[in-house]
Amino acid sequence: MNITINGKPHEFAEGATLADALEQFGAPDRGVAVAVDGTVVSRGSWRATPLESGSVIEVLTAVQGG
Repeated sequence: MNITINGKPHEFAEGATLADALEQFGAPDRGVAVAVDGTVVSRGSWRATPLESGSVIEVLTAVQGG
């Protein structure tokens, strides 16, 4: 199935979860916020969040500095 992550298409097997997609994408385990189709998903729900073909995932990384 086709999923978009941060504006780029990715291919995943049917039944993939948000956690599967983030692992394959290489997203860090900490310091990120993730939204699926515009809805923020808490870290504790990543493994239980199924993806559908056409889902759009946004991964935002926390940045420090000044």
